[in-house]
Amino acid sequence: MPANILVVEDEPAIQELVAVNLEHAGHHVLRARDAEQATQLVRHALPDLVLLDWMLPGQSGLAFARQMRQDERTKQVPIIILTARGEEHDKVAGLEAGADDYVTKPFSPRELIARIRAVLRRRAPQLSDEPTEIGGLRLDPATHRVAAKGRNLELGPTEFRLLRFLMTHPERVHSRSQLLDHVWGDHVFVEERTVDVHIRRLRKALEPTGHDRLIETVRGSGYRLSASALAVA
Repeated sequence: MPANILVVEDEPAIQELVAVNLEHAGHHVLRARDAEQATQLVRHALPDLVLLDWMLPGQSGLAFARQMRQDERTKQVPIIILTARGEEHDKVAGLEAGADDYVTKPFSPRELIARIRAVLRRRAPQLSDEPTEIGGLRLDPATHRVAAKGRNLELGPTEFRLLRFLMTHPERVHSRSQLLDHVWGDHVFVEERTVDVHIRRLRKALEPTGHDRLIETVRGSGYRLSASALAVA
């Protein structure tokens, strides 16, 4: 699944090498030369993952990672540190700053792509191309199909993204604002009640196989996808 990846690297040659390989792998790349520029880009729209050089002019990469982890809006964004520092205590420092992984320069593009894929699979499962199945309902991101009980179900693009997010984060209650951020994007300004409209459409699309019962309304909190709801009905 293509991801929006922010590359924060002050060395032009390395930035270009990383960006070209990420784009070749199908990802969309944003570039920043320092923490200040990266902060502006993140403020505009959250990336799916940040590739962050340790040694940056001005604010260091580690300081920027700590800043992201302390901010409620950015604390869940996956971070991979890129650095020439290969000692164990340096790796520990990077991980303690909030990084999800640590890649030592020089690195092969194939290794970097594999590390990114692994981190996204762990931290952002909704970006994975692997099929998800809950309660007999199967969603396949690669073919963009949803099926259950031997039949394909027709979903609109927004309902598909909404279901995909809920299925990759089951049993958790998500507020309307959280769903807007994760499904529509935090840079898109729409009313929270828009979520209710698409939840109704999603339930209607799942009705033919009875899987509309998967999606529960949690009064005063938001929505949750729970397989236990099928057993109760």
